[in-house]
Amino acid sequence: MKKIINNVEDIVPEMIAGLVKTSPELVKQIDGTTAVVRNDNKFKTTKQVGIVSGGGSGHEPLHAGYVGDGMLSAAVAGEVFTSPTPDQIYEAITAVDQGLGVLLIVKNYSGDVMNFDMAKEMAEADDIKIKTIVVDDDISVKNSEFTQGKRGVAGTVLVEKVVGAAARSGMSLDDLAALGQNVIDNTKTIGIALHAATVPAVGHPGFELKDDEIEYGIGIHNERGYAVEKIQPSKKLAHELIEKILNEFTDKTGDFAILVNGMGGTPLMEQYIFANDVLNELATDKVDVEFSKVGNKVTSLDMVGISLTIMKAKPEWIKYLKEPVTTIGW
Repeated sequence: MKKIINNVEDIVPEMIAGLVKTSPELVKQIDGTTAVVRNDNKFKTTKQVGIVSGGGSGHEPLHAGYVGDGMLSAAVAGEVFTSPTPDQIYEAITAVDQGLGVLLIVKNYSGDVMNFDMAKEMAEADDIKIKTIVVDDDISVKNSEFTQGKRGVAGTVLVEKVVGAAARSGMSLDDLAALGQNVIDNTKTIGIALHAATVPAVGHPGFELKDDEIEYGIGIHNERGYAVEKIQPSKKLAHELIEKILNEFTDKTGDFAILVNGMGGTPLMEQYIFANDVLNELATDKVDVEFSKVGNKVTSLDMVGISLTIMKAKPEWIKYLKEPVTTIGW
């Protein structure tokens, strides 16, 4: 294993230190935690509902890379592939509460759900208004070793983008929670891997694939998927994922948004080839794509792979997705 690190136990705090030192105009670290909060002038002068998310590290730029005007108010980083602790989540909640309440965006992993719930109870004891939405966009498996139900994966960033833009517009906490749940219900993702991720503390890939194999339906924590097959051209991979995802939508009319997401070790060249194939097939299928995004947005350390997210979107959501934001990662 070759990694550009110092000590394994220092990876997360040193990563957060580097992030805030290189973007001090955008974010600052909450003392005594590995959580970051907005540090821009607009945050200090304009009131809105606070938006907090977080989870295990190793998925960068999720979540800290999306803290800023128009997206998250704060993000909490746990250890690699491990939920942040309730006390750190609580500190993030209290740091962003401006009296209008706080919405928690949580990926559907048992540790995240439990620890965010505990932090929510702590904040409610301080009379802070809190709502939680749980992202479960991964349709490839119904359960995994980390979850109770579908996993939260790359669609999380689209939820954060839509909800963050709506919060900036002045939407209330209750309406933001309803909006976020509606977005989650209409967002579907499947991921594929050519090579598993290597967790630094483990020192070897989480699973093995032969040189000519690909795995469909993997998770962002090295969870296995639903099938191992021979590698196919990008067009055939795109067809497989599109077919499975579109089968989840009973109504294929109206506006759609897509995210082609790199898992950490896949060159952008290949991501754009795949995106071209996806958009060509969707156009052939008469699916109206009004927003598309490509890049390493929700990664799994150095995993070689890609995921496709398709959202059936209302026109207002497309507007929110297209609004400019001031963050590190979007």
